Amino acid sequence: MQKIFLVLLFFIASSAVFAFQSIESDPIAALLRTKLELENPTEKLEVSGRVLESDVLVHRFYADRDFEEVWSRNGILLELAYEMRFEIRQAKFDGLVPEDYHLALIDAYFQTFEANKAAKKPNEAGELVALELLLTDAFFKLAEDLELGKVDPAKLNGDWEIARKTSRTSYLDLLNEAIAKGEVRQNLESLYPKFTIYKKGREVLRVMDERAKADTLDWKAVKLDKAIKVGESHAAIPVLRERLNYWGYAKSQSVLDPKLYDSTMFLGVKEFQLRNGMEPDGVIGKNTAIGLNASPALLMEKAAVNLERLRWLPDTVQNLELILVNIANYQLDYVDKLDTLFSARVIVGKLYHESPIFTAQMSYIVFSPYWNIPPSIARKEIIPAVRRNPSYLSQKNMDVVTFSGKQVDPASINWSAKSFPYMIRQKPGGSNSLGLVKFMFPNNHNVYIHDTPSRSLFSREDRALSHGCIRLENPALFAQTLLKADPSWTAEKIDQAMHQNKEQIVSLPRKIPVVLLYLTFWADSKGQAHFRQDIYDRDAEVLAALKQ
Repeated sequence: MQKIFLVLLFFIASSAVFAFQSIESDPIAALLRTKLELENPTEKLEVSGRVLESDVLVHRFYADRDFEEVWSRNGILLELAYEMRFEIRQAKFDGLVPEDYHLALIDAYFQTFEANKAAKKPNEAGELVALELLLTDAFFKLAEDLELGKVDPAKLNGDWEIARKTSRTSYLDLLNEAIAKGEVRQNLESLYPKFTIYKKGREVLRVMDERAKADTLDWKAVKLDKAIKVGESHAAIPVLRERLNYWGYAKSQSVLDPKLYDSTMFLGVKEFQLRNGMEPDGVIGKNTAIGLNASPALLMEKAAVNLERLRWLPDTVQNLELILVNIANYQLDYVDKLDTLFSARVIVGKLYHESPIFTAQMSYIVFSPYWNIPPSIARKEIIPAVRRNPSYLSQKNMDVVTFSGKQVDPASINWSAKSFPYMIRQKPGGSNSLGLVKFMFPNNHNVYIHDTPSRSLFSREDRALSHGCIRLENPALFAQTLLKADPSWTAEKIDQAMHQNKEQIVSLPRKIPVVLLYLTFWADSKGQAHFRQDIYDRDAEVLAALKQ
């Protein structure tokens, strides 16, 4: 037994000596080990004045490979190093900042090494080690930002409550795989959000970047004192026509009167409005002017913000049956296995009653619903109205109940009292503020999707009008689509259920994820860019965090 133990000790000692000798015989490995092991463990590792964000991973990575270099061999840069630098540069098409990944410093080392090559001088070991660490740290940091996003949405002021993803990837394994295959691009691309619109959005950003390089237009904001209709003259028309031509919405042509809003320009304006989510009426109003004020550089920033938002979304919302509400686009889409089965316009929360961003599970439908008025609305709107007009409740088809559901005579209530221990609700019917049906996905915000008696509002271009809930155009068809698995729910039966004097609750056969999100840019399956106005002024904060 003692002999076996001595033999084991001999092999362990021999292995340690061999490893030590192999490191000592490789000056790059020796320098890497010295740099990584002798730095102050309480501080972030620095290389050429730059802090390594992933220093722990970097140390583990090189320790696992006995401090053997990756990006160079025998003092010469490998093709893999050039590919890594290229991917850092390409990060701008993900809306990220290449300098976050040490690009300027990496470029400086590349220039030095290329100059050495031209002068037939050897590269210094210390500089090779510095570049080695910078490229590896850049890989780990870029991988993390591509998978999870650079910005933590929980730290933003905006009401984004979709839980941030947790990493499902070993970045150590990912880099080792990239080295084994000699392929950086493919491994980093595996971290992209799996939504088709992400890759399409990257391509839009690439095209916009080329446009921005060649852009010579003056994008000074055009401000209108009134809407311009076709046939009218205005001093801003020449500039607006030039911008329409730039984006390909109106054919360049000589005009007799440059200030005249002519019929050719009118067609271009309508096409521009349609693409950008506006009413295609051809009238150049505030929203159209704002859209035409957007330069390529500004649109690139908007695209960058929204690619980051796509990185925040959990993978569980892809390729599923789900209900997607893009608040900035005023639209609801019901998607099942990538097929859009239903689309409709929606009305969302006002600026001071913003619809929150979250996910929940839709589980039931309520036909002919009561509207249980939220205490905040009752306190701020309903109770003051009753004080002014004692007949207000009867006129609005409302009643008062205790929290146990017992009816209370409004005449017995002191409407001037400080406390109000009751609940006000609006009875089912055509005048009910929820309309004839509501779709429930229980959540902390008491937000749901519902019908509305104010159908004329759906024709408006700006539809941020509600207290936070989502009002839906054509809710009867939506109900029929959700209940399609049960053939007894015909259009006639749904219409009947929507016109009763009491509620009817219908459970869905399965829970359907509802995702409320906020995208002011996306690219469709054909690669066409779609931009929307930032109705809640949320883009600037994300952009600032991306640039920080």
